[in-house]
Amino acid sequence: MKTVFRYTEGMLSEKTTYCPGCTHGIAHRVIMEVLEERGELGRAIGVAPIGCSIIAHRYMNVDMCESSHGRAPAIASGIRRVRPEAAVFTYQGDGDLASIGTAEIVHAAHRGEKISVFFINNAVYGMTGGQMAPTTLLGQKTTTCVEGRSEAACGRPLRMAEMLATIDGAVYVERVSLDSPLNVRKAKKAVERAFSVQREKLGFSFVEMLSACPTNWGLGPEAALEWMRSDMIPYYPLKMLRCPVEVK
Repeated sequence: MKTVFRYTEGMLSEKTTYCPGCTHGIAHRVIMEVLEERGELGRAIGVAPIGCSIIAHRYMNVDMCESSHGRAPAIASGIRRVRPEAAVFTYQGDGDLASIGTAEIVHAAHRGEKISVFFINNAVYGMTGGQMAPTTLLGQKTTTCVEGRSEAACGRPLRMAEMLATIDGAVYVERVSLDSPLNVRKAKKAVERAFSVQREKLGFSFVEMLSACPTNWGLGPEAALEWMRSDMIPYYPLKMLRCPVEVK
């Protein structure tokens, strides 16, 4: 009998508390599959801050620690400097990384910290009530912009991958999506590259993953995936912005 799917040892057997249709679980599995396939589960250390990611330690079968809101890159930088043999990563949402943690992520990239950052962009604050995030699209309705985000009032959504790609220390930057099986496979390849960049001590690596939040978008799971394709991906195009020759 041919095996078509095997549950990765990187994931703990824990019932998920994420909302139906949320793609956090897919992101978890992809990262853990890569670490397992690379034989790095035993030396991996993850850092998750405030947000939906705060419960990642319940599901990821690696050493995990929590940080203050937005401060995961600082904690991860310290861990990596003390434990240079470890595979150190952060797992952060857009309300965390692109808002309160903007300075942290920018300076970690400028320092060329040898960590891998996985940025879950669902264009909204998920855990705290569906407020507008820096990545909320123009016209998108949230609990703090009930008529839709306005450029005049709030400016345009922040494209983190493009911004970080201008920094020399950020040697690998790519944006992927979790909306389809094909794109999930591409996301897994991006995670592999990020850890390869770290293993080769080339510098800072950053993977932005477009993710669905049906609950706070007010959509069903299938409609949320369609909205990602029709609205999110056109504004946040899927592409590799920087990559060392060694890991292509």
